[in-house]
Amino acid sequence: TLRRVSAHILARRRADVSGRIGLRPAPGGVGSPAFGDPIEVVRIDGPHLVLERGASSTVAGLTTLADLADVVGVDLAGTVELGGDPPPMGDPAAPLDVDPAAARAIGAWFGFVASVLDDVLARAGAAASVVQLWPEHFDLACDVAVGPDEGARVNLGGSPGDGDDPEPYLYVGPWGDARPDGGGYWNAPFGAVLPHARLRDAGDPMAAHGIAVDFMARGLDLLRRG
Repeated sequence: TLRRVSAHILARRRADVSGRIGLRPAPGGVGSPAFGDPIEVVRIDGPHLVLERGASSTVAGLTTLADLADVVGVDLAGTVELGGDPPPMGDPAAPLDVDPAAARAIGAWFGFVASVLDDVLARAGAAASVVQLWPEHFDLACDVAVGPDEGARVNLGGSPGDGDDPEPYLYVGPWGDARPDGGGYWNAPFGAVLPHARLRDAGDPMAAHGIAVDFMARGLDLLRRG
């Protein structure tokens, strides 16, 4: 449900104004970066949609997509380019089912992924794309150079779960086919995955953060050394 709201309300509104769809982690869920004139932010906070526009703010319950479209001012019948694998809109008048605690947990997970990526990129010292929460995939990611060629890059990110894995995970996904020997590091068809269970087993947030940073940094190091 959060993926549908993110794609068809948040990203659509940002695209209408700025032509961009990328989102960010936000307190209690996900949201847009500031955009437009007057400055605007639209975000999910638990079971609510929050629209901050200029000096005013509006808070609405996550009732239906049609209601939320009216709040932010988007046309759900209009065209928006969401990239590959966008979530189906479904019936805009159907009630949305959002558990407040689950929404905030997903927001906290994306915040954790963002902090990990910040540390990894600071260590890497390499050209990286902007960290974005892509609404069509509903993951937070960037790509980083691991060699001089344009195609020598790797995706780093985190997902709250998907059709293949229902639990959150971090990932390292090389653009090319190279998988330098890492003693079992490459454990997924697209690269490497660190499951949420491994982070839970760490026992505390700081230890989990360190494990996550080391996981991504190792992938970068393997790819750079070839």
